[in-house]
Amino acid sequence: MTFPAPLYKSMIHISLISMCDGHRHGSCHYSGGGLIQLLVLRILHEKPSHGYQIIEELEKITAEKYIPEPGAIYTMLRRMEERTLVTSEWEKREAGADRRVYTITETGVKILKEGIEMVKSRRQLMDSLVQFYDTQFTEKEKEEKA
Repeated sequence: MTFPAPLYKSMIHISLISMCDGHRHGSCHYSGGGLIQLLVLRILHEKPSHGYQIIEELEKITAEKYIPEPGAIYTMLRRMEERTLVTSEWEKREAGADRRVYTITETGVKILKEGIEMVKSRRQLMDSLVQFYDTQFTEKEKEEKA
């Protein structure tokens, strides 16, 4: 089934609005911030970690597609601490420098859940777009070749 262009654009617009609970495109965000912050909260939900561990885990989770700048991650962690999403304590070490270990808070867990819900909503939209692509383009191309 092919939709006229104006109707199709309207359907996408409606999908974006309903995905964001009535908010317009520009304000469609969960209150937790960006995807990298969400990944950091996920890492800390699994176990308290120091900055370098978080950076290594981010590289693993993203299959090394995102290699974070240490300064950016530490700045993000400080801001997350200011927003009470995480807490930190200095870990005393006999060998080597002391290091700050970060732990997710109840507020951080709430934001993590909220962020995951937003990701799930966006995934549904992406799945819908992929399905549309497959039925409108991929299947038609196969039919034309046959």
